[in-house]
Amino acid sequence: MTGATPSGPTVVGYVDRVYAHPGDEVTLRVSVLDPARRYRAQLARLICGETGPKGPGLKEEAVAIDALTGEHRGEEQPTGIGSCAVVDGLPALGSIALSVHVWPTLPGCGVQALLSLGAVRLVLDEAGAVALVVGDETVASGRKLRARWWYRVDASYDIATGAVTLGVKPAAGFHDEQPVAVTGRVRAGIEAEGPLLMAAAPAAAGARDHFYGKLEAPVLRSGTLEARWDFSRHIETTLIEDLSPAALHGRTINAPKRAVTGAAWDGTVHCWTQNPSHYGAIHFHGDDLSDAHWKESLRFRLPASLRSGFYAVKLQASGPAFYVGFIVSPAPGAKRARLAVQASTVTYLAYANYRRRMTPGPFELAMGALPTVDMTDVMLAAHKEFGSSTYDVHRDGFGVAHATARRPLFNFRPTGRFWNFNMDLCLIDWLDRQGIEYDVISDHELQEKGVALLQPYGCVMSGSHPEYNTLEMLRATEAYLAGGGRFMYMGGNGFYWRVTFPPAHPGMIELRRAEDGTRAWEEMPGQYHHATGELGGLWRRIGRPPNALVGIGFIAQGFDASTYYRRTAASRDQRAAFLFKGIEDEILGDFGAWGDGAAGLEIDCYDQRLGSPPHALVVASSENHSNAFLLVNEEMLSNTHGVDGTLNPRVKADIVFFETAGGGAVLSTGAISFVASLAHDGYDNNISRLTRNAVDRFLDPAPFKPPGA
Repeated sequence: MTGATPSGPTVVGYVDRVYAHPGDEVTLRVSVLDPARRYRAQLARLICGETGPKGPGLKEEAVAIDALTGEHRGEEQPTGIGSCAVVDGLPALGSIALSVHVWPTLPGCGVQALLSLGAVRLVLDEAGAVALVVGDETVASGRKLRARWWYRVDASYDIATGAVTLGVKPAAGFHDEQPVAVTGRVRAGIEAEGPLLMAAAPAAAGARDHFYGKLEAPVLRSGTLEARWDFSRHIETTLIEDLSPAALHGRTINAPKRAVTGAAWDGTVHCWTQNPSHYGAIHFHGDDLSDAHWKESLRFRLPASLRSGFYAVKLQASGPAFYVGFIVSPAPGAKRARLAVQASTVTYLAYANYRRRMTPGPFELAMGALPTVDMTDVMLAAHKEFGSSTYDVHRDGFGVAHATARRPLFNFRPTGRFWNFNMDLCLIDWLDRQGIEYDVISDHELQEKGVALLQPYGCVMSGSHPEYNTLEMLRATEAYLAGGGRFMYMGGNGFYWRVTFPPAHPGMIELRRAEDGTRAWEEMPGQYHHATGELGGLWRRIGRPPNALVGIGFIAQGFDASTYYRRTAASRDQRAAFLFKGIEDEILGDFGAWGDGAAGLEIDCYDQRLGSPPHALVVASSENHSNAFLLVNEEMLSNTHGVDGTLNPRVKADIVFFETAGGGAVLSTGAISFVASLAHDGYDNNISRLTRNAVDRFLDPAPFKPPGA
């Protein structure tokens, strides 16, 4: 960090985990940019986020914690961004020879280190040419490497004479680039020394001159030593294995991307587990981040009597507050409410530190509106070291496939953009206002505990946008429903992308955006499988469409305005009578805090082709969407006309109800903006009434019976 953004927060922080239990100890890591180095901290229960003039507005409740009381002395903490690999424990070296396969993505964009041994470094120079730097002298090949092309690079340095050789050989291909061989002489006696850094150069604190691109099969020779690292081994870990008798194994830092195609890949396999030798590369970036590694600032214990919910440590110095959000779920063995709200913490993390919305032009064109930003967003834009979201791309244009919770998270807060974490607080506010007892659980805890986390609850409600899910999470939800559980899907574009939790990187998720779907970037061919070996992409394309789970699936998105639902004939079916108790209106949700309607942003519809249950009732459907609402990519198999909401009748959000064979049931609302309508007119409206009717019946233990049962 290099200073505060004017008028922005002057203190930021993070906690080690996105959820905790009452009685747990929480570790807070804080960096203070304010010159006085003083800050205040307050635990707050979050009830409602900023909703604009058409909603209830920000509501929070202070929680007294002795360890947080008063003013605290802090410091500005550095964040070591950028990935590399390091090998410690090297023996004394004399003359050396280095070899490595190189696939550069940003040649000519500054000095980039390939292999570094103290004062002896194999690099790409400012011009993008291979060079060997020895002390303050350089021997360069003189030819810029082609971006996204494989080269074999060899270099040597004779410590006795200062003689240097360089060789650059391009992979075979359809162009006329020829090998390069260069000799030179530099000062003798400069010692190469460990540790060996790959894809970076050593700095006083951490590393510098990070490389953008892939490296494969590095070799170090010195005397009788011939170390050879094989990146195709232990792909799912941080280990890089040396195959030589010296066993000079190393480790990756900041989670560079593994399970990527190497120089041998020829398209005959598309999963690294089928032939790891085709995946012997690692893709490094100077803006990778897996853990900020800040020092502990404060440690405090949550009260044993603390109620479950959305919480944040509110940090403040001389500028606006910075919220460090997290979930408090019931302690193991504690009494449970009958209702649980499942916070979409994996989705929050996928969106964390979303930078693209601060890019002039593209965001406005995609959204059809200007972005809503505050000084916290401006601060994020000024501090690249906090990493990016999985909606952004690295400096070299490749998609960000990893997101970590171990850094400041700028969207885990009740202020700023009305989306995800902030939007989900509309549901919390409504439950509080209705006097309904509930617990809050999280995706992360579901990943760890499986269906056992859900089983105590009579009903589970999702948030507004549970977009990202692991296989373990889906299996847990399926098992819960099979056992008679009731599920209320309170949003849109849910259960869409597959993510995984890399075991080697606590606090991190991995995402591969495969060749289909509405996506911010696309994964390279051959790289659709995660480092865990699981196929990435849309759950729909992996054989688990959301329709089969919750009755509906993503159909369209638009961000200009929301619209309303109209009841269908199926809403008069006796099976759905409980939903419409006290509701005489034909039109539902023609109001709301987002876009003046309950059906907006990203919307889902019923489709039996994709597994929507035949006995499900579509009780209401939206209509009159604008031409800004476009069909999702996966719905278009060829050049398709009539893809927007003014021309295509499939562009609609469906409210769907169905019973399950185990005595449970599902209600799905079909739109992200649905929960933003709950508080309209003092919480007395047909969206609020329908939701309350559903909760009351879903908490009633009397079993549901599918038709014909």
